[in-house]
This record gives sequence, C-alpha cells and structure tokens, in this order.
Amino acid sequence: MNRELIINPTQCYEAAERKAAGYFAALSTGVREKSFIPTLTQDFNSWKQQHIHHSFRSVFSRKKKGPDKKGYRGYIQWLNFTGKLEPYLDRSISYLFMRDLGKDLNSLDTQKRVKEIVNDLKVQLTSDDDQSNQFSLAGQYRWAEKEGIPATFIWLIEKLKTVSSHIPEKMDAEHAKRKLIKIIAGVLMHVIEEMNEDVPASERKQRLDEAIRLGYSYGLTYPFIDDLLDANVLSPSEQVEYTQLIRTTLTTGYVPELPEWRGENKELITFIHSELKEAFEYIRNHQHQDSLKSFFEEAYIFFQSQEVDRQKSLAYAQYRNEELYIPVILKSSSSRSIVRSVIDAPEDEGFESRTFYYGIYNQLADDFADMFEDQRDGAVTPYTYFYQYHKERPDLINPFELYWAVISHLIHNIYQSDSKTCEVILNRAINGLKRFKEKMGDKKYHEVMSLLTADMPEFNSLIQKMVDKADDVDFFDKLLRDHIITNLKNDRKEQDAFLDKVEDIREQMNAQLSIVLKSNAALLDESIMEAANYSLEGDGKRLRPVMAWMMAVDHYGLQASAVMPLLKSLEYMHTASLIFDDLPSQDNATFRRGKSTLHHVYNTAIAELTGLYLTQKAIVEQTGLRKFDPETVLQLIQYSAEVTAEMCKGQAMDLQSKGNVLTLEQLNTMCFYKTGVAFEASLIMPAILAQANDEEVTALKKFARHAGIAFQIKDDLLDVESSDDQLGKPVGQDMENNHSTFVTVLGLEGAKIAMWEHYCQAIEAMEELPTQIPFLKHLLNYLVLRDR
Repeated sequence: MNRELIINPTQCYEAAERKAAGYFAALSTGVREKSFIPTLTQDFNSWKQQHIHHSFRSVFSRKKKGPDKKGYRGYIQWLNFTGKLEPYLDRSISYLFMRDLGKDLNSLDTQKRVKEIVNDLKVQLTSDDDQSNQFSLAGQYRWAEKEGIPATFIWLIEKLKTVSSHIPEKMDAEHAKRKLIKIIAGVLMHVIEEMNEDVPASERKQRLDEAIRLGYSYGLTYPFIDDLLDANVLSPSEQVEYTQLIRTTLTTGYVPELPEWRGENKELITFIHSELKEAFEYIRNHQHQDSLKSFFEEAYIFFQSQEVDRQKSLAYAQYRNEELYIPVILKSSSSRSIVRSVIDAPEDEGFESRTFYYGIYNQLADDFADMFEDQRDGAVTPYTYFYQYHKERPDLINPFELYWAVISHLIHNIYQSDSKTCEVILNRAINGLKRFKEKMGDKKYHEVMSLLTADMPEFNSLIQKMVDKADDVDFFDKLLRDHIITNLKNDRKEQDAFLDKVEDIREQMNAQLSIVLKSNAALLDESIMEAANYSLEGDGKRLRPVMAWMMAVDHYGLQASAVMPLLKSLEYMHTASLIFDDLPSQDNATFRRGKSTLHHVYNTAIAELTGLYLTQKAIVEQTGLRKFDPETVLQLIQYSAEVTAEMCKGQAMDLQSKGNVLTLEQLNTMCFYKTGVAFEASLIMPAILAQANDEEVTALKKFARHAGIAFQIKDDLLDVESSDDQLGKPVGQDMENNHSTFVTVLGLEGAKIAMWEHYCQAIEAMEELPTQIPFLKHLLNYLVLRDR
C-alpha cells in the first residue's frame, strides 16, 4: 500500500544544506583570516587567571602526585576536602544545561536551576551512603520505585536484555547498550527539567514513564540503524533495501511491511523491523499533529546526513570542504533538536539557534578524541580526511582550526560573550586536550599537535601552556561516564567469569554425581540406583552445589576435594525433592530437565523409593566430611535434617494450597520453605564447616531468603512467559495444576515488581555481610535475568 509523502525530502534537506552552508562559510572565513586567534587569546589570558596559579605553594603541590581521577568516590572526597567540589559541579551541570538542554547560561532561571541541582548533588555525593550502589540495578530500581515507575524500569531492563541479545557479533553489544542508556538519560533529563515542583505526582509518574519509553524508542535508532549500517553486517543489497525502508518511514510517517527478505540476515532484520516499528509508532503517537511535520523533517535530515557521510570513502581524495563539513553540521544539530521534538517540549527563546550552531562544536570534539579509531575503521570525518590528505590537498580546511573558530563564534556571537559560557566552553576544550594527551601519550600527542597547529604556532603555545599547567578543568559527566563504563566492563567481565565458573563446576559435579552400582547389589537395589542415576543425569542447573562450592572454596578457602561430599549431598537432596514433586499424587509432571519424569520411565513405587534413597544418600555423603571437626559435621547433619523437614513442610503447604487463593504472606512463607530454605542451606552449610561467625550467618540467611523467593518468582514467570524447549519442561504447569503462584496472586506485572523487590532486599542483605562476597551479586543477576 503506497502512502502519500508528509514531507518533501529533497526540499527539506536542500533547505537544511543551505542553512548549514551559510554557517560553514562564516566559519571558513574565520579560519582563513585566523580571526578567532586574537579573540580567543584574549579570552584565554583572562581565563588562565583562575586556572594557572603561580604561588610557591601551588608549584610545590604540583610536584606531588595528584588525586586519582579514576577512583570515583575518592576523587569526589578529595574535591570536597579541598573546597573544589561546588565549582566542579557547577561547571559540570552548567555544561550539561548548555549542551543537552540548549539553555542560555546567562538566563536567571537557568542559573537558579543549576544552583539547585548542584546543591542537591553535593549533598548526595558527600553523604555516608555507599555511592557504588547508586548505578547498580538495585540502585536504579530503588529510584524507579521512589518515582512510582517500577514497572517501567522492569520493562526497560527486559528491553535492554532483548536488544543486547540481538546485537550481531561484528557490533559491540556493551557499547550499544551504553549508548541506549545515555539517550534515555538525556531524554529523562529534558523531561525532568520541563516539570516544576507543582506538577502532581500522578502526572510526574506518567511523564517519567513516557520519557523512558520515548528515550528507548529514539535511542534504538543508534544500534539498529546508525551502528548497524556502519558495521558492514548487512550485504550491499540488504543495506540498500534496509535504508529504503527507513527513508519510506521518515517521509510517509508509516512503517512499511517488511518485504520477503532474501538476504542472510533475515532473522535479524525481522526482529529489528518489529522492534523499530513499535518504537517508531510510540514516538509518532506522542507527537502533536501541528509539530508532526517538523519532527519528520528533523528526523529525515538526521538520517540523510548520516547516510551521506556513510557513503564516503577514505580512498577518495577529491571531497570538497563543504562535502566534509555540511553533513557534520546537519547531523550534530538535528540529533539534539529531535530529542526536544520527541518529548514535545516548548522551545526556549533562542533554543533553535543555540542548538543549530552548537552541534558541530561537540561533534568536532568527539571526532578529535576518536580520530585514530575512526581512521582504523575507515570512517571519513574531518579529522581522518585531513590527516590522510593534508600534504596533497592544501585547500583542505584544518578541522582543529575550525574547532576553535566554532568556539569563538559560540562564545561571542551566539552566547553574547557571556562570561560563564566562556568559562565553561574553554574548560571543556582544555579538558578534552588533557584527556587526549593522557590517552595517546606525550609523543603521539605532540605529533598530532604539530600537524594540526602548524599554521598557528603562537596560539598553540598558549593552548599547550593551558594543557600542561591549568587546574580545575575536569567535569563530573566525564568522571561519571568513566566510572559507569569501568563498572559495566568490570561487571561484564566478572559476570562472564562467574558463568564460566558455574559451567566448570557444573561439569565437575556432573562427573561426580553418578552412583556406582555394586557388583553384589540385589535386583531392586540396582533398579533404584539406575533410577537415581537417570534423575541425576538430567540437564540440571546444579545451582545449589555451585553456590556451596563458591562459598566453601572461593570464599572460605576450603579444599574442593574436602567439601565434595557436601556438594553431592545438596544435589541428591534437590533431585529427591524434584522426584517427589513430579509424582502423580503431587504435581503429576511428565517432563523434567529435558526428559520424561522418573515415574513415567519406571513407575510410581520406584520413583518414591528413589526419592527416599537419594535423601538418605545425601546424609551418607555428609558423614564422609572426614577432614572437618566431628562436632562441626554433626552440627551440619543436624541442620541438614532440619532443612529437609522444612522443605517437606513447604511442599505440603503447596499441595494443600491447590485450588485455594493464597495471600501474599502465605505465598512468601510457602516459597521460603519450599525453595528459599534450600538456597539457605547451600550458603549456610559451607559457613558451618568454616565456623563462620553469627553476624555473617545471619546476613547470609537474610540474603538466601530473598534470593530464594526471587528465584521462585522467576520460575513462576517463566512458567507463563517461556517455552517448553527453553525451560526444559512443559510451561503452564502451575495453571494446569491449579496452584497459587506469584503470577496468579499478583498478576504478571505485580510478580515482576515483587521479584525485583526481593532482588533489592537480597542486595541490601549483602551489604550487611562483614566481608563482601562478590559472586552473590552475580548469582542474583543470574537468578532474575535467566531464561530457564
């Protein structure tokens, strides 16, 4: 079905090009005449009074090793101790207001708001609360809970997980995820700044919910349009067809149906088309009709300018300056205008002008920082092109000179020589050079500077003096970004190591669990042992022995061989509980761990006897803990027997609840006895062997209770949302057996909220441990994010 165009793509893009060409012509004149040099020299001479100190004390102190800016918490404390925290936050927030919100720093309203945020942030950063949890899943969930949008947070987590799982190998999934989160945070910032204190709580909740969904919907275009097309994942023919789909969408306002896809990336494109269509329609439905056309025009200009740049090749030596810079001006300005349009915010006076002229400043700074990465990838940017062809193309405009021309134009023509704006922009420029020098090393940095500043040696001398000697030019957003990136990388590395360790332990346990048949065994004994091995050989997660291994070996330093009887006993007890759970008199299950249940393969009597046999076999294994004090082993066996009794109690409660609607309190109690107590045993039994103190045991029990309930809720959710193949057993069994579950009691959304609440309480219990146990966090993440 053909739809009418709602914009004239050629007309709107050509109009944008003319405007950008006028801006570029003015900047080019400034570069040729070097008119920015005397202006900025004067600015720097005033600016350096606050940033270069000549006292004996400052010279002496500079010789000392400065604070470690990579240590987020320590650096904040140092800034506060030296009295530098408030100005540091002030310039940081001012910069974000100027860059992301398009605000005029000379505005009294802006100044007031910046001061309010700085004061609140200072209190937050200098409080005694652990800041490391602020950016964790638990910290983010607590923020969402406080704002009344926990369901939105859960929706976002699920979306991010789905997106990450569909990022092709040639692309960086973590980078895509970070970019997406950054876009969402930017949209949130816009929306929060548009609301005042008088906004009712219900309206604030609705607007925050919409901001997150709009941010996700807009941000999705980066991994699935921009990054995808840059990464050469699609074949040339697929790229043509895919870009035509996008162009049709932006010019008609409707997503066309996906045609029969002939390329090898059919599955990927089918997913992306579905996800982008949902995102696009959400954005379109939140636009006012009178602003819809301008939104599509901005979106088309953004896409087309990126597409123009994408078609360039570093091998082609004849691009004109206008061809290099005009698309940069267009994509950098339109990307910020789109955010404003997406949330349908009213524009401040001068917003459009500030946004248009500001964009290239930020883009040139980014291109400078990524110059060599872009060159490696064959990307054409003003810097990579100049770096490659400056010797044979004297007509090429030096992008570094243009960068300073942009800065001069912004300060004196757009922001009317405002002193605060001048201070912030010059701080940012010097900070960018400092970071680049640190990244590249002195030798490479000076090599780059020699090339880029060859025609302005005196100005370069002034700049380098600022780079070498200027203090107090750091920014909180850079510190925060580095901190978050470091945490994400570390978390990913630790989570991968955790999953590898889980698989390694699982393989070792699988090799140890089989029960050896005795040569003189009676026929019935042989049948029971064969039945036991049948159940043990299933595709089990082995979570309980894995947890016990990590506690015993990794945390307490016990020998793996010494605690192996304990690990086997935990899996024997768990497998026995599953055999009983599956019986016709209980859940009457037909499928478990990817194969038929025991009573279907043998019979009910053998299944019952095998369950009892494995329970006793577990105790026998525990008596084999010979490398530990006998009294300690006896204490462990007594605790184990109590756990088994409580698990029976939980299963009885479950059976008695069939057909009845339980309260949440009853469900939590039943869940703890049925599932949580086994999690507790996996942590507490190693603690008993290690003779851990009461404080640690109490905290571990609290953690286990909430982790166990979170695990059970996830099981209930998977029973509704997963598939038989994914889960390894039939889905929908709880409903078929008329059981009360967290989903039946709370509903799907309520169950997810309850799961995250227990997740957070488990994290908070971890913080009560005298010694931190890192694997517990990764265990929790696995429990709530798993697919089976």
